[in-house]
Amino acid sequence: MTFSNLANGYAVRSPFWVEFGIQGMGVMPAGNKKEKTGHHHLLIDTPLPPGVSDPLPFSETHRHFGKGQTGTVLELPPGQHTLRLLFADYAHRPYFVFSPEIKVNVGGKRDATPAPQINAAQFDATCRAWYQDEMTTPPRPGKAVYVKNIRDGEVLGSPFLVKLGVMGFGVAPAGSVVKDAGYFVLNVSRNGIPVTSVSLKNGETEAVLDLASGDYDLAVEFLGVDGGRLLKEELPIAVVRKSQKRR
Repeated sequence: MTFSNLANGYAVRSPFWVEFGIQGMGVMPAGNKKEKTGHHHLLIDTPLPPGVSDPLPFSETHRHFGKGQTGTVLELPPGQHTLRLLFADYAHRPYFVFSPEIKVNVGGKRDATPAPQINAAQFDATCRAWYQDEMTTPPRPGKAVYVKNIRDGEVLGSPFLVKLGVMGFGVAPAGSVVKDAGYFVLNVSRNGIPVTSVSLKNGETEAVLDLASGDYDLAVEFLGVDGGRLLKEELPIAVVRKSQKRR
């Protein structure tokens, strides 16, 4: 598990955006039993639970995302705080799957603290502060599907990881009996010709693509559990090399 937009030592203004990432398991809203699926929990200023047999409590330090969310807006008081992601099953019992603990420094209220500005005389430090604030700025309310870690027109080496997020819906495997939820599909084309399609039908939120060098269009669709399209987003990418395979 990882924080897709946060790293240890980040300076943020409150409220701030937190994105969840997980590989190798699918997301499924709480109360729905399915093998190798679960939902995200955020531990705030609290250690990992001592065991995995008891459900996680509901509290300010144990935040549950039982609707299958892939991110949240978090509001914390000024000061240093610790954060850790923990994945748990349909009954809120934790898997042995969690992120490293990170520390974030909350500087103050977003509406009362000026945003960092880049200063040419102190470029490295001010650019770093600006970037951290930019990455944690809450998105506008609404429904959207998006790629967390790739920018429009970005040049990539292959294979590469695609991290996906959705707002306004939860994630759930195809065919689930769950309201307001769905799953991701990645469609890759080149010059308008389909190249490959990856359907994350088990509720996965990350996928690895391996493409030959060239320019591509990456279309991200979010389909309802019944297979109907709910959302779509497109972005061009450029793949410039193939990584050597490890022996």
